[in-house]
Amino acid sequence: MMKKNTTVEKIAAPELITSGWLNTPQPITLASLRGKVVLIHAFQMLCPGCVQQGIPQTQRVFDEFDPERVAVIGLHTVFEHHAVMGRDALEVFAYEYRLRFPIGIDKPNEQHSIPHTMMTYHMQGTPTLILVDKTGHLRLHKFGHVNDLLLGVSIGTLLAEEISDEALSAGSANSAGEKPGVQPGCDDEGCQV
Repeated sequence: MMKKNTTVEKIAAPELITSGWLNTPQPITLASLRGKVVLIHAFQMLCPGCVQQGIPQTQRVFDEFDPERVAVIGLHTVFEHHAVMGRDALEVFAYEYRLRFPIGIDKPNEQHSIPHTMMTYHMQGTPTLILVDKTGHLRLHKFGHVNDLLLGVSIGTLLAEEISDEALSAGSANSAGEKPGVQPGCDDEGCQV
């Protein structure tokens, strides 16, 4: 069972604040990915949990899901050992580990050791896994490893959600304040008569 504060609903996912990208010809925005489920894996090269569990899991999701339905993004977010984890080292790391998913480089913050996107998303550290639904809302924000089965079910659930064209373009809930594609009177607890 997931911890109480790991699931987030109806909060628009902030854009990623990056200083560069690997494995993509152009920068990626979350707005450009509306209509897809988005998995963001925040990692550091020197993080054992990232290297042993998070990065291989992210690569498996990238390999197994249809890229027209699920977008996978790595976010290299360095909050320690800045001098040894620059872009050149990341390029070598991505090559050696044969990472094929796009990787954004979290923009360093001149006032803090914590980079911009990491601060914006209030991440506790790495690895952090974030799922964004088709309408651009945060649906999962988890520090630490997420079990493969739970992640697969979470992605499948978000893929199965139906959304209206209006909700997709607005990136918000319907006028009654309910989730798009959910019957009136229904919520996560059930449906009322």
